[in-house]
Amino acid sequence: MKVKDFYKKAKKMSKSIVFPEAAFSARTIDAIKIISRKKIAKPILIGDESALVLRDKSLSNFQIINPVTFSHKEELVKRLYQKRKDKGITMDEAEKLVLDPYYFSTLLVDMGFADGMVGGAETSTATTIKPALQIIKGKKKGAIVSSCFIMFGKNSFIKDECLILSDCGVIMHPNADDLSQIASQSVSTYKSLGLKNPKVAFLSFSTKGSASDESIEIVKNGYEKFKKSGITCDGEIQFDAAMVERVAKNKCPNSPLKGDANILIFPDLNSGNICYKAMQYMGHVNAIGPILQGLKKPINDLSRGCSVEDIVTATAITVLQTNEEELL
Repeated sequence: MKVKDFYKKAKKMSKSIVFPEAAFSARTIDAIKIISRKKIAKPILIGDESALVLRDKSLSNFQIINPVTFSHKEELVKRLYQKRKDKGITMDEAEKLVLDPYYFSTLLVDMGFADGMVGGAETSTATTIKPALQIIKGKKKGAIVSSCFIMFGKNSFIKDECLILSDCGVIMHPNADDLSQIASQSVSTYKSLGLKNPKVAFLSFSTKGSASDESIEIVKNGYEKFKKSGITCDGEIQFDAAMVERVAKNKCPNSPLKGDANILIFPDLNSGNICYKAMQYMGHVNAIGPILQGLKKPINDLSRGCSVEDIVTATAITVLQTNEEELL
């Protein structure tokens, strides 16, 4: 699977994606122009139209929404108040919060003015995903919202294929139920990209009892819960046994993965975050995310180290997520 395949699939769907950082992110503006030219999505820019067009006349051809003058602002204020009144928010506070570009953009998605949102090039993950957790919320009551990174790029290891690494951005210390849900959500993300034959590895520093620890038991229990789905999977298993056929034959010859896993479930946020960055910078592969999983509508984050191309790719993935189906 090559990134241009994501672009082709997204182009056919004709979805609108909102960009909360258009007013203060040069990378985002550069990406928006590419997105529009390739027809990957219909961009919606958040900011003052006069200021944006004064800075770049070509932006007059784009849809620009100013939170201050938006004709449906009062509807957004009421929506936010209804969503958060049980948490103590007042109408005055809701009116102020709606002017925040991240809350405003999330509300546009929630109320159907846009199909998805991409942000985070200029701020922390928490700033991007907090409004999503408060407003969009999860698809299922009581279910977690997790994240993944989509890794791709041609090298001797990945071989121009696509890997999903989860969770590398949201759930710090997942329990067994969380790990099972993360795996399920990751399979849904994998399928939404048009990818087939998911193979899920529940990673550990142990392979099939080679070590013992309380953390390993959590991984084993998460695997046991998930394997009832019928998706090809294995755990607990080390990274090399999950990803290298030669090692798998030696360490776990009966593993259904056979060293060919394409979805990696990490035991905690520390290991997941460290691994994806190591793969990105030392393995020279692309890392797109954090892609949020389990939300009712797609809201996605970017690393502050992202490139213009990363923003374009994240947008295509967000478009594809609008058609995502639940696995379980």
